[in-house]
Amino acid sequence: MRQPDIEIYLKDADHLAVVQWLSQALGECSPWQQKGQTYKCRAGTVPVTWLPNAVGKWHSLFLESDATPWADDRACAEAAFAALQVEVRCAPGGWLEEESDEQADRWLRISSDGVEEITWRTS
Repeated sequence: MRQPDIEIYLKDADHLAVVQWLSQALGECSPWQQKGQTYKCRAGTVPVTWLPNAVGKWHSLFLESDATPWADDRACAEAAFAALQVEVRCAPGGWLEEESDEQADRWLRISSDGVEEITWRTS
């Protein structure tokens, strides 16, 4: 089932490389608008939010649309790793506000080691 939006976390990712990847995958990025620590643009028709250092050295990339080439966070994370060669993390499935802390700490780690489920305490 296609997720309504996508969020992945990229470790030490170069913003310009991310912009280039998004432009190739989704369409040209509009100029970035900064609001506080958050940056927003549109890649093609997809609203994009970039939050540098959202969790330590991890940058959040949020695609606010189901109109992407990826059905879910994992597919996007795997494509990001292939294009950028940086470690990427994402939720293993859809995320709900009501989830227990234990469930919320379950993540997928995509790296040169492949895909593995990890516990990542972000708070």
